[in-house]
Amino acid sequence: MSSDTTRTVSGRQRSATEIVALAFGVVFLVVGVLGFIPGITTDYDTMTWAGQNSDAKLLGVFEVSVLHNLVHLAFGVVGILMARRIERARMYLIAGGVIYFAVWIYGVTLNHEDAAQFLPVNDADNWLHLGIAVAMIVIGGFLPPLETRNAELPSQRMD
Repeated sequence: MSSDTTRTVSGRQRSATEIVALAFGVVFLVVGVLGFIPGITTDYDTMTWAGQNSDAKLLGVFEVSVLHNLVHLAFGVVGILMARRIERARMYLIAGGVIYFAVWIYGVTLNHEDAAQFLPVNDADNWLHLGIAVAMIVIGGFLPPLETRNAELPSQRMD
């Protein structure tokens, strides 16, 4: 990507980690909004505040509740805000991945009849949460900053 087409933050080029954190933030924000739109969320009239009794499904696949949608919105806002600095972007990705890994564990060990459960999840949610967790942790932990990758390129200057 040439420097004249690269987005900048405070006059500097964004790192790859910042761009990915921003992308995750925007996607979470969009998903949170879509979860409140009837039609995109099927059985919208059955949506509950929290718990397994919500039969509303985003895109007809992923179980959602008001709390679930609010969590997506919060993750989105935090991601967008933290994407402005590489250290914070990396922290957002790794911590977010750890949180989503915990949500995956919650989902696969959940007793759907337990009154104490608070987040509606199904198998589609569980696989998505695991994928998000792995992606966020791997990207946050191992994606080098753009400046580092550019610095590692061999010099093309000939003496």
